[in-house]
Amino acid sequence: MVLGSVLNPVNSSMIAVALVPIGSALGAPPSQTAWLVSGLYLATAVGQPVIGRLVDMFGPRRLYLIGTAMVGVAGLLGSLAPNLGALVAARVLLGLGTSAAYPAAMHLTRREAERTGRDSPAGVLTALAVSAQTVSVVGPTLGGLLIGLGGWRTIFLVNVPLSLACLVLGALRLPKATKATKATKATDGTAVTGGGVPGPAARGIDLPGMALFAALLVALMVFLMKPRAEDWYLPVLALLAGAAFARRELRVPEPFIDLRVLGGNGPLLATFLRQFLSYTTAYAFLYGFTQWLEEGRGLHAAAAGLVLLPLSLSGLLVSAITGRREAVRGKLVVGSLVQIAGCTAMLTLQAGSAMWLLAAVGALMGVPQGLNGLANQNALYRQADPARIASAAGLLRTFMYLGAMAASAADAAFFTHGADTGGLHHLSLFMLAGAVLLLAVTVIDRSLGTLTPRKA
Repeated sequence: MVLGSVLNPVNSSMIAVALVPIGSALGAPPSQTAWLVSGLYLATAVGQPVIGRLVDMFGPRRLYLIGTAMVGVAGLLGSLAPNLGALVAARVLLGLGTSAAYPAAMHLTRREAERTGRDSPAGVLTALAVSAQTVSVVGPTLGGLLIGLGGWRTIFLVNVPLSLACLVLGALRLPKATKATKATKATDGTAVTGGGVPGPAARGIDLPGMALFAALLVALMVFLMKPRAEDWYLPVLALLAGAAFARRELRVPEPFIDLRVLGGNGPLLATFLRQFLSYTTAYAFLYGFTQWLEEGRGLHAAAAGLVLLPLSLSGLLVSAITGRREAVRGKLVVGSLVQIAGCTAMLTLQAGSAMWLLAAVGALMGVPQGLNGLANQNALYRQADPARIASAAGLLRTFMYLGAMAASAADAAFFTHGADTGGLHHLSLFMLAGAVLLLAVTVIDRSLGTLTPRKA
């Protein structure tokens, strides 16, 4: 489950150092190569909660296997893509394929807690969060090394052996659904089963609700990619789709997203907001700082990846030290404070800044990446309805990608004439505002101090 869960973050982060080489090879400007980032996020933001709901209904095994098989196909298509359009299509397929593993992992963790009568050990949740965080910060370094060894197509081809490993391990280790499994009743009245077999109430899939949710997210995220006055119809379309989605979900007996339960769960909504704020700053740094290293500082993609290595190491170290202690509020407070310090340090950077200073800023920004994501995941595990844990986990990832899209829009807005130092400083101020808001939202949320282990 850990291996499957890292497929998305590794593909999300490796592309950061490949945008410039891909643009040069295919003759595409940054405004077009940005679709390589946005295409995956669009597909994943929609796919995670949709597939998560299917996992809640039908169990993790079959959806995990289908999803990871799609990853291998997408990697092969991307490595052979003749033009940018085919490459974007491969990234969209990657986004959909990588949407199954994380919701499946959260579902399996919750079901095992119920089966054994024990609260899930912190180590399980830590392994999921730390592996994703570690891979996401290692991704640029790995991508730079792969590009140095075999060109930009290798960052797609590497998905083929990863997919095969997931398929073999998933087929061997994931529990099979059995008809003999006794159905139980969840807290919201939905029929669920420990072995992954849906009860009668779960057999109706809310396809219209899923379609309206997809329309809402796609319209909103396409607008966020490049906000312009002439695209006014996109937020209007998002608003109409959102209204239709809410109307349907409040009326059907088995909605895709139970808005009644979600609307009454203020702490969980606050966790989604913190996830959005955390990753807006994190991804703005990942993409913006990396582009500036290559264009403003003039480093090769491989060298830029090595400069970001301290980011990986500090994130891994912090996660390893703090992982087994939930301490949700403390992690979020420290993470937001370090983000504030890192954004402030970025304001001092210049085109001639020493390499040690660049590495130090990366190391500083790695600390909140080792704290915030893990804290938000632990909070969600305690706050979400156990019967809908996979779809809630998918929504958590959706808010992460909404943050990534907001970060991508900010990068495009501040780097209108290339990734120069002036644009980097304006981006730093934007990131600083988000970090301050994250700190405020964390401090005022009293529910974080009352999180306790949930009994199965």
